[in-house]
Amino acid sequence: MKTMIAVLLVLFLLSFGQAQQTWTKTYGGWSSDEGRTIQQTLDGGYIVAGYTWSFGAGHDDVYLIKIDASGDAQWSRTYGGTGEDEGWSVRQTSDSGYIVAGWAYFGDGYVYLIKTDASGDTQWTRTYGGGNDFGYSVQQTSDGGYIVVGGTYSFGAGDCDVYLINTNASGDTQWTRTYGGTDDDWGNSVVQTSDGGYIIAGMTASKGAGWADVYLIKTNASGDTQWTRTYGGTDWDEGSSVRQTTDSGYIVAGWTKSFGAGGYDVCLIKTNASGDTQWTRTYGGDSDDVGHSVRQTSDGGYIVAGYTWSFGAGDCDVYLIRTNAFGDTQWTRTYGGTGYDWGNSILQTLDGGYIVAGLTNSFGAGDFDVYLIKTDDGGNTGVEEPTTPRPKNSRTALRVQPNPFSSFAVVPGHEAESFILSDVSGRKVAVGKGDRVGEGLAPGVYFLSPVARHVTPRTRPLRIVKGG
Repeated sequence: MKTMIAVLLVLFLLSFGQAQQTWTKTYGGWSSDEGRTIQQTLDGGYIVAGYTWSFGAGHDDVYLIKIDASGDAQWSRTYGGTGEDEGWSVRQTSDSGYIVAGWAYFGDGYVYLIKTDASGDTQWTRTYGGGNDFGYSVQQTSDGGYIVVGGTYSFGAGDCDVYLINTNASGDTQWTRTYGGTDDDWGNSVVQTSDGGYIIAGMTASKGAGWADVYLIKTNASGDTQWTRTYGGTDWDEGSSVRQTTDSGYIVAGWTKSFGAGGYDVCLIKTNASGDTQWTRTYGGDSDDVGHSVRQTSDGGYIVAGYTWSFGAGDCDVYLIRTNAFGDTQWTRTYGGTGYDWGNSILQTLDGGYIVAGLTNSFGAGDFDVYLIKTDDGGNTGVEEPTTPRPKNSRTALRVQPNPFSSFAVVPGHEAESFILSDVSGRKVAVGKGDRVGEGLAPGVYFLSPVARHVTPRTRPLRIVKGG
C-alpha cells in the first residue's frame, strides 16, 4: 500500500509540476493560411484546424495540422474539392481520431463534417443543409455522436437562422433544429452541458435591444429550447465563444460596439445556470478590439484571446486577457510584428500555460501563415519571434460573416470605412461604407475589396456568396 501511495504521489507531481514550455511557430506555404481552432491532444501535443490557400485541391481547402508538445509539425492534411472549403472547429474524438466542422462550397454552400483517424486519414465526410448553410463549431457528444452549430439560409423562420445538427457516430443526421426570428441569426459556438443538453452562443438581429445582440440559447438533449437570452445595447454585439463554468453557469466572450472605450471592445459576460447576467466586462482601447475565444482557468478565472487595433507592435496584434473569477483584469499581453496578427482560439495547457492559434502576416513563409503562440502561466513566450519580420502586406481585403449570406453580410469586429463590391465579370456593383455589405443584390458570387485602414488583410479580394 505504501508503494502504491508513493507511485500515485510521483504521478501527481509529474502531471502538475512539469516545466512550462514557451515558443512561437508559423505553418503554411506561399499563400494565405489560417488557424481557426486548437485543441491539446491525448499525447500532449496539439491539433489545429483552419484553411489553406497554399496547398490542396481547390481555391482554399480545410487544413489540419498535428503538432507535438514543442510545436514541431508531425503531419498535415488538406480536405476538400475544387471549390472553397474551410475548417472552423476541431476536436479529438474518443477513438483518438479527429472531427472537423466547417463549410464547403461546390456551387452551393453546405455544412461540412470530416471524421479522420489518428493520422488524419479520412474515415468519412458529410455535408448538411439545403445549399446555403455553414458550420462554425463541433463537439463529440456523450453518446459518441456529434453536435454542430452554424447558420442556415435554407431553413427556419428568417433570412438566416441558427442551425443545430445532431448526428450519430457515423455522421448520419439524427435531428436538426433552427432558432431565430425574421432577421439574421447565427450560432458561433456550441458545448454539451452537464445535464446532456446544449448551450449555443452567437448573434441575433431578430431579437434584443439593438442592431445585433449576443444570443444565448439553452436546449435539452433533443435540441428543444429551454430558454434564450440576449445581451447588448443599441449597436452591434456578438458572442463568439461559450463555455459552461464550474458553478454550472456560463461564460461568453465576443465583442461589443454598444459599450466600452471605443470602436469595438472585447466583451465578457458571466451568467448563472438560467442565463441571468451576473456580471459583464469590456476590455480594449480607443480602436477596435475583439474577443474570439474564452476558457475558464484552473483557478476559476478566465483567459480570452482575440485581436487588438488599440495596443501592440503592428497594425493589429494578437490580444490575450487574463482575468480573475469576477472578470477583473490580472494581465494583458499582445503578440505579433509590424503587420497583421490575429488570435482565434485559446486553451490552458496541461503544464498550466496557454496556447493561442490564429494567423500572421508579420512572420512566416507566405502572405499569411498559421500562427501558434505557447506561453507560460503569465502569458510570457520567453523567445524571439520565429522569423525576421517582413514588410507589411499592403494588399488588403475584407472578412465578412456569414458567408454565404442572404439579405446582407457583416464585417465582424470592424467598421469598414470604404469597400468596393464587384461581380464575377469584374464589374463594380457597389461602393459603400459601414458594416453591411451586399444589400439589394441578386443572388450570385461577388468579390469584396477594401479601401480602408481598419480591415483584415488578405492577398486577394474576398469571395462572398449571396443565396436566394
